[in-house]
Amino acid sequence: MEIIRKLFGMFLLLLIVLASQEMVVPSEARTCESKSHAFKGPCLSDHNCGLVCRNEGFPDGWCRGIRRRCFCTRRC
Repeated sequence: MEIIRKLFGMFLLLLIVLASQEMVVPSEARTCESKSHAFKGPCLSDHNCGLVCRNEGFPDGWCRGIRRRCFCTRRC
């Protein structure tokens, strides 16, 4: 009975270690956002927002929020 308890404890510890490794996000996956300064009016198309953001020097952009504003994105 004692062996089963020790094996279960080791299995639980191994499971916790493996699960914690899945939660780690590499730093290159971070994305920073900035509200577009050139986009005027409500943002209705992610494609148009992305084009305006590319003209501002960002790689991409999309519409978000209740007020539908254009936000430009880049890697941090």
